[in-house]
Amino acid sequence: MRIALKIAYDGSKFYGFQRQPGLRTVEGEIIRVLQKLDVIESPENANFKGASRTDRGVSALGNVIAFNTENPKLAQPRVLNHHLRDIWVLGVAQVSDDFHPRFWAKSKIYRYYLVDEGFDVNAMKECARLFVGTHDFSAFARVEKFKDPIREVNRLEIIPRGDLIIIEIEGKSFLWEMVRRIVTALKLCGFGIVETEDIRKMLEGRTDKKLPPSPPENLVLWEIKYENIIFQIDEYSLRKIKQEFFERFSSFLVKAGMFKDWLSYL
Repeated sequence: MRIALKIAYDGSKFYGFQRQPGLRTVEGEIIRVLQKLDVIESPENANFKGASRTDRGVSALGNVIAFNTENPKLAQPRVLNHHLRDIWVLGVAQVSDDFHPRFWAKSKIYRYYLVDEGFDVNAMKECARLFVGTHDFSAFARVEKFKDPIREVNRLEIIPRGDLIIIEIEGKSFLWEMVRRIVTALKLCGFGIVETEDIRKMLEGRTDKKLPPSPPENLVLWEIKYENIIFQIDEYSLRKIKQEFFERFSSFLVKAGMFKDWLSYL
């Protein structure tokens, strides 16, 4: 049987999602617990796959993993959460044998939380419109060798909320550091340091200028959308993440009511 799990995690506690020798990562921790409970023998035999390899410091409230198992009763949120630290399994779904959480995703939604330092929100919105559509994002990412830099952004919204500005971006896939570099561009537009024409030139490859990424701690993988896959959300796990994650998460994200926002997506 192949199952998918919806997971949340505190990115500040890990060296990113992907397994790395000698380092604590989200993927490594989950695989350790799955093997400990005999849910899987090995990630290779179980065809273990993740939807998004978030960078170090980036948190998630809706990442997805999938694997094959002969012990589905042990792969339930309440069982796994008893053994996991800084990771919370929120829901489970039975999926087809060929399900790959990355390739089957229709879109991914990221949210970046900014403290409003006096940004010109209208300028940020004008800048945001330039990123929507299909573009070469080489100037807004760390592009790996032989990696296609062409990506499509379906939606990019600037949402003022009190002392915060929420940047929400949706697309099927993103390049390394792409979201955080776009955030930098939006901030500079909001300060009047960068003009929309500068952004247009960068998207059209008419300049070698590149912007640095914004800090990862304010970035959250909010949700991954699929067709015809419904996760059975465990209410106990929701209460557990509220108690364990949000009460000790030290950034302003909690104060901004991020948990309340996220519940509306479920």
